Amino acid sequence: MVNTNWGTLTADEALACLAVAQRELSAAQAKMVRAMARLNQLRQRDPTVADEISLELHVTRQMAAARLELADALVTRLPCVLAEIEAGNTDLHAAAKIHDATSALPDEKCRDVDAALAPRLAGRDATQIRRAARDLVHRIDPEGSGERAAKRREDRSVRIVHEDDAMASLTAYLPAEVAAAGYSRIDRIARHRRNGGDERTLDQLRADTLSDLVLGTERHEARATVFLHVPIGTALGVTERGAFLEGHGPIPGTIARGILNDPASVWKKVLTDPASGAVLDVGRKTRRPPAAVRDLARARDRECGVAHCHRPAHHSQLDHVRRWRHQGQTSAANLHALCAHHNRLREKPGWDVHFHDATGETTITTPAGRSLHDRPEPLQDPGHPKAA
Repeated sequence: MVNTNWGTLTADEALACLAVAQRELSAAQAKMVRAMARLNQLRQRDPTVADEISLELHVTRQMAAARLELADALVTRLPCVLAEIEAGNTDLHAAAKIHDATSALPDEKCRDVDAALAPRLAGRDATQIRRAARDLVHRIDPEGSGERAAKRREDRSVRIVHEDDAMASLTAYLPAEVAAAGYSRIDRIARHRRNGGDERTLDQLRADTLSDLVLGTERHEARATVFLHVPIGTALGVTERGAFLEGHGPIPGTIARGILNDPASVWKKVLTDPASGAVLDVGRKTRRPPAAVRDLARARDRECGVAHCHRPAHHSQLDHVRRWRHQGQTSAANLHALCAHHNRLREKPGWDVHFHDATGETTITTPAGRSLHDRPEPLQDPGHPKAA
């Protein structure tokens, strides 16, 4: 039993209370899902069910309709995921990511994804779950990947949402490789301005840079850097599986080959085959790694090494696992991608971040004495042979 005398809780007990409350919230969400699905069944899926839910829950009809669609999918197509919500192992926000990834699948294949994914949900955040669901969709229905991608690309759009106090949000739904490259270029220009003495925050600089680019007042020549991992077999057209766009996830082989064969491409291609002579270690000669070592470490790590932080590695810092001041080597094996926040966190009292190069596992120790372990998902499923 968790102590709920709030004024006497220890740090460990407070964290335990958070975990219990999260499980209880998830169980309550599952009850709402089943109630909505039952109402929909009783009303024989009448379109006005969303209006009833809207009035009962004090939300817009559009939000009620989205919740009803998700509830119906969980009950009929994703029952194993729903059982995990009831058990407190995940929540409705993560389930919505799974529904988005599986919505184009026929019922039978959706249930295959459901059964395979459910045991992997506990302890994962919504981004990890979305990626795992998308990977399974590609694995279970590889033939449909090109068709799904083509259909999604037909839906590309730009939208504006007017906000308060003379502000608005401008969003673009774009092909993943275009969005990733666009963000990378915006970030590079913003950082160039910051290094030149501009005192605006990076968020402000990115926003202003985007404005300048859209309005045609920015002429900076900074190029984007985004890693595209492509197995040799996919590059040669032998297979359609295995291409992985950093920060996004798997993409169809046809799209990957189009990027590989584009002489004007801004994406850095990483063939997932044995390395061919790149520099791996510069010993103690310099603290700052050369470009070849930086590229290798960032291509390997893909994102910040701390669990549930998905900052892409090429927008993160490379930290010495064994500190430079403690005779740490400037080598790929001794470098680890950490975002600026988590790199600073490592220096705080009570915090420790350790990276194991051989396994890729990161262990983070908190001031409460808790150790959390995280290992990145492999780019290729160990159950399948590597592309030849």
